[in-house]
Amino acid sequence: MSTLPVQSSLPSRLIRAAGSMFTPFQDADRLCVLNYHRILAQPDPLFDDEPTVETFRWQMRLLARYFNVLSLPEAIARLGAGRLPPRAVCITFDDGYRSTHDLALPVLNEFGLPATVFVSTAYLDSGTMWNETIADAVRRLPDGAVDLSAAGLGMRELRTGTNRRDLLNELTAHAKYLPPPERLALTERLMAMVGGGSGDGLMLTPEMIRTMAAQRFEIGAHTVSHPILTSLTDEAARHEIEQGKRDLEAITGTPIRYFAYPNGKVGKDFDERHKEMVRAAGFTAAFSTEVGAAVRGRDLFQLPRSRPWDAKPFLFGLRLLRWLAQE
Repeated sequence: MSTLPVQSSLPSRLIRAAGSMFTPFQDADRLCVLNYHRILAQPDPLFDDEPTVETFRWQMRLLARYFNVLSLPEAIARLGAGRLPPRAVCITFDDGYRSTHDLALPVLNEFGLPATVFVSTAYLDSGTMWNETIADAVRRLPDGAVDLSAAGLGMRELRTGTNRRDLLNELTAHAKYLPPPERLALTERLMAMVGGGSGDGLMLTPEMIRTMAAQRFEIGAHTVSHPILTSLTDEAARHEIEQGKRDLEAITGTPIRYFAYPNGKVGKDFDERHKEMVRAAGFTAAFSTEVGAAVRGRDLFQLPRSRPWDAKPFLFGLRLLRWLAQE
């Protein structure tokens, strides 16, 4: 095991001191839900906002030392009963990346921490999410001036890693809110520009899901194909919500109780119609990507959940404490 920055006595003292500042909130029944996507084996300049496995390890060590990490079912039950411990935290992952099984699971087991993964079922086994297809194309585009008119963007310069990261962010933001058929057409045009093919092996398999479910992982639903629900007809949105649940129940043999809205911006990516669809489908709770703490009495079908990104242990711990103080 490598020496990790959270072992330093200074960050430890600072985190304890910061925690004492939030004593008035310790009995307020607040829950902070962390949201990860993938874990990287090595740094990747295209995904510099995703943690490497070493970063993830010190983050989990910090959580194990200074916070009370709960499984999602226990946290939701305690939230409803007003019995959450101080500094209560849940760990979740979105989409269903294979790295959740290969890289995150061993670290979580190392510290005895439970977690939840919200899976989009269309990409299990050899499927590739649309954003990964875009990333694969951006990685393979030639250096220099590139004509992206076919993708609706015109000319772009690709001479540095920053150029490629910026292009990836631009294309992802552009594609995210397209109707699914238009988004598919865009990814197909991009792949044609780099000679076809696409990366695979990035997503979980059904067997991995069963393995994780047996090792303190709650399995949650994240639709079938990860669409922006507000871009769909009501019929299509209902199918995405209900079919994703059925797919995962067929894999695990157990009820799927929790749902995460794709992208998760309240009022933009989902609205009251979709909350009612999730409730009617038989879920117990659902999660947005709002910043802040879940508190007793809050709508269980619009619970907040946020991505941590700080690179230093003290700032990481302080951000969680701030979120716990924020409704």
